[in-house]
Amino acid sequence: MKVLIIEDEKPAAKRLEKLIFIQSEQAEVLAKLDTVKSAIKWFNSNAQPDLVFMDIQLADGLSFEIFEHTKILAPIIFTTAYDEYALKAFKVNSVDYLLKPIDEADLYAAFEKLKRLRSVETKDDKDQTHSIEQITKVVKMLSRQYKNRFIIKIGEHIKAISINDILYFFSRDKATYCMTDEGKTYLLDYPVQELTNMLDPERFFQISRKHIVSLRAIEDIISFSNSRLKIFLKNSDNDDIIVSRERVQDFKHWLDI
Repeated sequence: MKVLIIEDEKPAAKRLEKLIFIQSEQAEVLAKLDTVKSAIKWFNSNAQPDLVFMDIQLADGLSFEIFEHTKILAPIIFTTAYDEYALKAFKVNSVDYLLKPIDEADLYAAFEKLKRLRSVETKDDKDQTHSIEQITKVVKMLSRQYKNRFIIKIGEHIKAISINDILYFFSRDKATYCMTDEGKTYLLDYPVQELTNMLDPERFFQISRKHIVSLRAIEDIISFSNSRLKIFLKNSDNDDIIVSRERVQDFKHWLDI
């Protein structure tokens, strides 16, 4: 299997190459590229590889720009630190994605998916070619604007609260609030679940049905029963904030971004 790696972080490219060889001893890494420009040049000068691993954010732009300048027929596995929910709409039979840091089990599953795809009758070029329409759709999702401020009504007054001043969001008695650095609580018009689509996933993480936190808000994290975590937040007297077992791994990945 001839593999092309497009990744601008050398440690990540090296780790990925190691994991690829673990999955397939017969794998041959043709090249490791780190820019949109070098990838376009490579595809225009070489035969199609059997598989492409492609990071989304490269040194000179988004990797989706590559599709605008060259034709890629090989199956692609995207490697990305972006929120997985934003990418679900982009998943098609010939494309998969892995969230960083890449896990060996996830890479194994991606290779198994590739095997299943190859066992099916080859589709025509129209199906194999990744359309600009699909690419544009994902770029729009990935570059979407997140909330910078919330407008709060206090009596007859209107106040704008910057997202930079908010430590965390929480729900109580069927209402949603935000907590600021100054220790002030403000009532919001949005439920917690709706807030998750408004907030930058690199800055905020939903640790439970009732809490969305920023890294700045966390004072302490301790191991709790059943592989869960207990979180202590600034300006909070609630000592019963728990990260469920199902969210622990994602939460740890988020902390490590």
